[in-house]
Amino acid sequence: MEVKNVHPRRVLDPPSPILRVLAEFHQLKNLYRQGWLKRHVPKEKCESVAEHSFGVTLLAMFLAERYLPSADLLKVIRIALVHEAGEIHAGDITPVDGVSPEEKHRRERESALEVFSSLERGGEYFTLWEEFETNRTPEAKLVRQADRLEMLLQARYYQKLGYWNFDEFFRNADALIGSPELRPFFEELKSL
Repeated sequence: MEVKNVHPRRVLDPPSPILRVLAEFHQLKNLYRQGWLKRHVPKEKCESVAEHSFGVTLLAMFLAERYLPSADLLKVIRIALVHEAGEIHAGDITPVDGVSPEEKHRRERESALEVFSSLERGGEYFTLWEEFETNRTPEAKLVRQADRLEMLLQARYYQKLGYWNFDEFFRNADALIGSPELRPFFEELKSL
């Protein structure tokens, strides 16, 4: 019997809004990071978006506690947990996919709106997602930098396994790690 890769919400269709949204997020377990796949990382070794989100959340929490104690730690964690909601229906769109940044944002915004629409506090979760996208608060800025640092850790791991030379990822992320407290982590990852 062949098992198909079907969206969990469509298979389960739970009536509870909370379980429905959880089923939506389960899709991220089956969405592999396209940047890795396009650089010859085999699917069986490829990080999923859910795994990436877990790493970003842990890193953001650790960094906030140490380097941004004035931040709202719960908000940092919440932003990190929902920051990939836009990919649930839009997919993992990479810079080499030929999709304009505006179109990518439009697709991801529609996805995030759809994902959170059934929750009583869905607007609040969407606002957290949008806060990450616009990078407008200290918490969002921290999570955005944690997002890049987690990606760079994964890039170095794959490079050490011999899949690709990921130096381009470091060049692209260089200007995005602007916090003086977090810059040493960028330099450390770059030198591995």
